[in-house]
Amino acid sequence: MQRRQFLTQLSGASVLASAGLPPLGAEAPRTVSRPVLRVAHLTDTHVLPDRGADLGLTEALRHAQAQKPDLVLFGGDLIMDALKKEKDDVLGQWAVWDRVIQAELKTPHRVCLGNHDIWGWGYADRPDIASDRHFGKTLAMERLALADRHYSFDQAGWHFIVLDSMQLLTAHHTYTARLDEDQFSWLARDLAAVAPTTPVCVLSHIPILAACAFFDGENEKTGTWTVPGAWMHLDARRIKTLFHQHPNVKVCLSGHIHLADDVSYLGVRYLCNGAVCGGWWKGPCQEFAPAYALVDFFADGTVENRLVFYRGSAPVNAAKPA
Repeated sequence: MQRRQFLTQLSGASVLASAGLPPLGAEAPRTVSRPVLRVAHLTDTHVLPDRGADLGLTEALRHAQAQKPDLVLFGGDLIMDALKKEKDDVLGQWAVWDRVIQAELKTPHRVCLGNHDIWGWGYADRPDIASDRHFGKTLAMERLALADRHYSFDQAGWHFIVLDSMQLLTAHHTYTARLDEDQFSWLARDLAAVAPTTPVCVLSHIPILAACAFFDGENEKTGTWTVPGAWMHLDARRIKTLFHQHPNVKVCLSGHIHLADDVSYLGVRYLCNGAVCGGWWKGPCQEFAPAYALVDFFADGTVENRLVFYRGSAPVNAAKPA
């Protein structure tokens, strides 16, 4: 497999953008040799009734589960788009998701919401949609049996936090990437309640911090870099400050951009792990073919993250250690 890797040192932050497996030079020396947990991170599946999306998701799930993960983390944007679609269209997309998941998923899983899973925000000015009880995040939460839009859980000695990245911009019928005040307060309390010796992984749909967001569109065309507030968390500064108060926060997983990178900042690895659908089931997105990530978690708070280009390939040589 062809590999391209670029490692840049920027003011004490190392940024690794990788288009292959495995990343080089991005990990601190490890004190243990066996992972305590293997996770398949599948983000941005964007299923819909056409484009062969059902076959693509089936292929990704079979390939990922052949690596014997203990857990599957779905990173949001599970369906193609609900933001500006009629309800019947959205229900048809969820029907494809349900059919494939029920037939193929045999592994315990957790899920976070993505912006395209939210119904009707693009039609917020239509009373018939805005007054529907399923408007916004409710429809997706019901379909996914989510009791809360953000939550946390513990597994294999790690603490996992699942965030809701999207807030409605009513005036523009769109969204921005940030935590609302209630969620930020909850996050601070949740981190404070975790033992400082327990490593923490945060899952969000939209990256808290990413390098690839700069290349998601012509963000330099005005003559200066302008990264939209829907591309990366606008509240990244206060989130990184909160994380710095809790050195046991070790890794953040995200998707949304359909590109992949590995950014280390203040002791936290921010891993944006591409897209299962690649370029929305039409081939690659820029240099990145459809992919999922295989993430091995270690007891010392480190992880190994490998991007797996699964389409038309044999299972990767990544057997879980006994």
